[in-house]
Amino acid sequence: METILCERADAVAWVTLNRPEVLNAFDWKMQEEIRQLWRDLSQDPDVRVIVLTGAGDRAFCVGVDRDSVDPREVADDEELPGWTTPWTYVDPGQSLGPKANDCWKPVIGAVNGMACGGAFYLLGEVEFIIAADHATFFEPHVTYGLTAAYEPIHLMQKVPFQEVMRMALMGAHERMSARRAYEIGLVSEVVPKEDLRDAVTWAARAIAESHPLGVVGTVRSLWNALEVPRRQALDLAYLYIRNGSDRAVMRESQERFASGKRVDWRVR
Repeated sequence: METILCERADAVAWVTLNRPEVLNAFDWKMQEEIRQLWRDLSQDPDVRVIVLTGAGDRAFCVGVDRDSVDPREVADDEELPGWTTPWTYVDPGQSLGPKANDCWKPVIGAVNGMACGGAFYLLGEVEFIIAADHATFFEPHVTYGLTAAYEPIHLMQKVPFQEVMRMALMGAHERMSARRAYEIGLVSEVVPKEDLRDAVTWAARAIAESHPLGVVGTVRSLWNALEVPRRQALDLAYLYIRNGSDRAVMRESQERFASGKRVDWRVR
């Protein structure tokens, strides 16, 4: 791959957006590569957890690379790339996220630096985010005369409405700190930037220790609960529990518990 790095170790795949010279902005090549990578990882039996991050410590991702225009985007009005007719628009980020590509293995976002605009196509579809203390989050579209829609909609399942609205309307005039992102629930943990990899590694390995059948069942059931009414989500939970349970695994777990063995836990 030209725009993404992927390293696998201890059942964890580290996926790194690798265009640091443009603050990891995505172009069509990156979109094609990450779309294929999500599908490959979803089918790799040796990968149980995925970490998504950006190269360097200046930015996780700053959205679409405006200097990179795919031929499919070119229209008569070059000021509106993506439009081919009044009824057709090529969304530059629609294929970026893991869930958009049917990847249901848990994904942890590791944010080191700026995350803005199109970065939320990705962060909106991760299970949770751990951020370095210098990370910032913002949504700049309206400042530059554009409607903020796709990106803040992705955030609405993670952030209270007024916080999403403020971020969208303030545009480039205000950046949300990692601490504020933690306070409102967008980020689950903030650590010094030099500790980011260790913190994410610990969380990823802890998840990877559990049987993947139950982990994926948990991921799918909770994302489903965001899409359907509560009563229907509870009804469908029976299906996820049935498909995500294995008698042999349950028996082994019960025997381990009965033996007195416990995991090494931390307080967050």
